[in-house]
Amino acid sequence: MSAVREIKNEAEFDKEVLKSDRPVLVDFYATWCGPCRMMAPVLDGMAVDYEGKVKFAKVNVDDAPDLASKYGIRGVPTMLIFKDGRAVDGVVGFTPPRQLKAKLDGVAGSCCDADEPRGCCCCG
Repeated sequence: MSAVREIKNEAEFDKEVLKSDRPVLVDFYATWCGPCRMMAPVLDGMAVDYEGKVKFAKVNVDDAPDLASKYGIRGVPTMLIFKDGRAVDGVVGFTPPRQLKAKLDGVAGSCCDADEPRGCCCCG
């Protein structure tokens, strides 16, 4: 089971993203998109490493076109980082884990745990 929550409608988006008490990375994706499929395992790993610090969610733009339009999504994958109910950062396209980590650390602090035996999702 993925640690990335699927958001299916605006009511869920409002509850899980806009009213969240911690930052949320939202992956706007499509099932037919190759780079989106490449990002999925990266985001799954980061969701585990940032557990308790950042929530991870995904929105299928074909199933929720109103949400995609509302946030100006023109290409997939687009990952937006929300904090305190508003988008504060984002990237479009396949993004290296280190780049995403830098953006997340800027809003939530580092995911790295020096005592973690398997290492960091991004740093090794």
